[in-house]
Amino acid sequence: MSDGDVISGADCYASGDRGFMAWTQRVRAALLRPVLPWLGRLGVSADVVTLVSLLLGLAFCPVYFVSKPLALVLLALHVCADGLDGPVARFTGTASRRGSFTDTMADQVVVAATTLTLILDAVVGVLPGGLYLFSYTVVIAFAMIRNALAIPYSWLVRPRFAIYAWIPVELYLLPGSIDAVIWVFVGLLLLKMASGFLRIRRRI
Repeated sequence: MSDGDVISGADCYASGDRGFMAWTQRVRAALLRPVLPWLGRLGVSADVVTLVSLLLGLAFCPVYFVSKPLALVLLALHVCADGLDGPVARFTGTASRRGSFTDTMADQVVVAATTLTLILDAVVGVLPGGLYLFSYTVVIAFAMIRNALAIPYSWLVRPRFAIYAWIPVELYLLPGSIDAVIWVFVGLLLLKMASGFLRIRRRI
């Protein structure tokens, strides 16, 4: 399932996100209404859509070194597919915590793979890129733990879409700017990581 799917329990969403997510669910359901029955007739499950999304995101990495424009197209298709698995799950009545967990893990794999690709190409610095990956991963893990303990974050920072959107800006408009954008998000993520750790420590 995608980021817009409101499944209670040990997911990775903040309490403040859920109202907005419910609204995005309704919007996506309305926009995708003509497509969902067609996918259902083809037997396409939400897990299949998640897998396709994952493969598109991972394909960015090797293609990036051959054709950057094509790699950006693949990343955009990954984002589109990532927003489709949740509506498919709800339409087919298969929405579940397992699907939400699978989607979250797939998203994190793509975040790691794309960031490491940019580090390898020296587009992103090793220090900001490494801290981004570390803090992002820990915050997502802490969010799951906090939700399982019924002490959810009030708000969260999940900057992957902002970073994805900045890649073409970095490559074609403002070279050398992406590290500054990443540092801003790293600062916010480190704050959420610290507050998450302290709240979990107090609860256990």
